[in-house]
Amino acid sequence: MILTLDPEHPQPYQINRVAQCLRDGGIIAYPTDTTYGIGCSIFNKKGIERIYRMKSRERNKPFSFICSTISEVTKFARVSNVAFKHLKRYLPGPYTFIMEATREVPDLLLTRQKTVGIRIPDNRICMDLVFSLGNPIITTSANLSGEEPVGDPYLIDSIFGNQLDFVIDGAILMTDVSSVVSLVDDTPVVLRAGLGDVSWCA
Repeated sequence: MILTLDPEHPQPYQINRVAQCLRDGGIIAYPTDTTYGIGCSIFNKKGIERIYRMKSRERNKPFSFICSTISEVTKFARVSNVAFKHLKRYLPGPYTFIMEATREVPDLLLTRQKTVGIRIPDNRICMDLVFSLGNPIITTSANLSGEEPVGDPYLIDSIFGNQLDFVIDGAILMTDVSSVVSLVDDTPVVLRAGLGDVSWCA
């Protein structure tokens, strides 16, 4: 189902409606500050498995997830003073930061190195959803693995159809990806150069 929301002032009733869907085990497509993502609650194990199947994604590639605040990030990642300064400066923004995970992170989202990728996108719809839900949501580009990201919600709906409970129409978006930066050991290392400026990294 396609649900159109105002990108600047998303309707609270509809935000709460989608958040309840996520609590009930739903999977959605939603806008970020780069392109559209597909996600579910990070505590929805069956939903995470479904997203792996939908995208034909390799199981050795854990998903990143979206937090609503830096305070929430500290619940799921070990944030040093140095890392905190980087998060404070660059978030919200088009970055995925890799950090050491805490015990709060579900096993399905852990790398072999026990790290996690965390985002706080600069997108009102996305942030309102996570805040209303009360916990992070999975973030992975709305495409089949190996194909280009999709920025058109109606095209996403045609690709995934009834596999998604909601496709949130937050306007046509670009098809860029976030920059991925590791903050492990307090030395910023670029793992993927995307929309976010990475000239400040080592």
